[in-house]
Amino acid sequence: MTKDVIALTKQLPDPRTIAAALLSGGPDLRLQTLGEGAVVQLTDDDGHPLVSIESPMLLAVPHEAQRLLGVRADQLGESVWWTEVRATVATDQAQRLASVVAGRLVAMLGGTLWPPEAAEEGIGVVDTHGVQAPSPPHPEQPAVDVLTDTAAVLFQDRPVLALSSWLVNALLSAAAEDRQVQIVTPPHTLLTLPARLALAEVQGRWVVREETGDYYDGLTGAVLRWQGDSFAPLTTSSRETGGAGAAAAYTPVPNPDERQLLLSIRTCHRADEHLVLGGPLEAAWRHLTGATPAAWGTAEPAGLPWSRRNLTDFARERAPRPTRLVVVGAPDRPAIAALHALRTADGVEEDITLGIGYGKDEEPPFDALAGLADDLASHHHLRSALFHVRTGRRDVNAPASFETPPIPLALALGPEETHRAGARSDKVPVPQPPRPIGARRRPGRYFCLGEVDSPANWATLHSLLGHLRSQDA
Repeated sequence: MTKDVIALTKQLPDPRTIAAALLSGGPDLRLQTLGEGAVVQLTDDDGHPLVSIESPMLLAVPHEAQRLLGVRADQLGESVWWTEVRATVATDQAQRLASVVAGRLVAMLGGTLWPPEAAEEGIGVVDTHGVQAPSPPHPEQPAVDVLTDTAAVLFQDRPVLALSSWLVNALLSAAAEDRQVQIVTPPHTLLTLPARLALAEVQGRWVVREETGDYYDGLTGAVLRWQGDSFAPLTTSSRETGGAGAAAAYTPVPNPDERQLLLSIRTCHRADEHLVLGGPLEAAWRHLTGATPAAWGTAEPAGLPWSRRNLTDFARERAPRPTRLVVVGAPDRPAIAALHALRTADGVEEDITLGIGYGKDEEPPFDALAGLADDLASHHHLRSALFHVRTGRRDVNAPASFETPPIPLALALGPEETHRAGARSDKVPVPQPPRPIGARRRPGRYFCLGEVDSPANWATLHSLLGHLRSQDA
């Protein structure tokens, strides 16, 4: 298990400053690096890591620290450097050492520490003489706390579990090694939309540890238990002897005044030197929030100011490998998206999942969805888009409790998909006639699925999809 301390500094921690901070904890320490210098570690005499520190990240949008850590952006200035220090909890000295290292960075460069109590812990020299840490379960993955034949287990105690660079690397490594990632958190932790999507893609598991020492799945409520070499749901025989299918703690949290718009958008562009990515996502942001995205990055926090050109240059450097990005909005209108750019035989696809939050007295702009669909079909090579609404947190994070399923509002098809459906796209089983979108000579279709918040929309969507896919209309 690891403990994280984050230094939010006003100046860049250069290599010399980082080395000084690492060695400020005491004389009986050694330095080593991983990933071509991307991670620096303090080790014991046998080379076992006590503390790992990742390359600092510039946050040109400091409100990311507020979104993920609760640190007020007005305490940080116009930009801030985010430096994570992770300590193994195999020894108490390592935990305090992380606070000392991060505290030293803040003392030299100005800024603040998270968690706040680390400021008191990070004073003085840590006596590490004779400390012997166990071998790391995965030497190349400092975030992994327990490694078995079937699972890579990570322990996190943060207010928000985000798709950090540590987590991205652990997910990729586990997938390559045919292991399931299991992330253990306390009940109060929230899960961001990008982290939830990434976990689902690799069939990972969010394990919630209750104060009683029991465990359950934060997304399904299934009661979990460590069985052999991983957390797994209780078997039928376990339930018969007193287990339960769903944890008692997995109960709905009343939240009638907050809602989320959820959009899934797929576009496909011609692959040429003039292509600039990010247009469909920016169009959705403008239609539904009146502004452009604030920042983007390969993980959370997303520290780069929004720039379609810079985003495209980054994706081109990675091609033909796919590019996965996180995009966030300004704090006055919580919004976050996962963007996946992929080269295919048809061109360059952009698969977008966007969530926008609304609080009390903030009505989602349902009337803007049709106009957005028309814009996507006219200017952004729309293939398909599905729009949902749900009761959920304004910050678009998922709690470790039951949430009502989203309600589908509308389905949009671009001209290519409409052409494939042929005449079936006009005579459809929906309450209202489909609306043409895009160019007149080859339009797409926009299908309204029913009233807002009507569960019957699911049946309508199911019937519509079956109709569009049928060979005989």
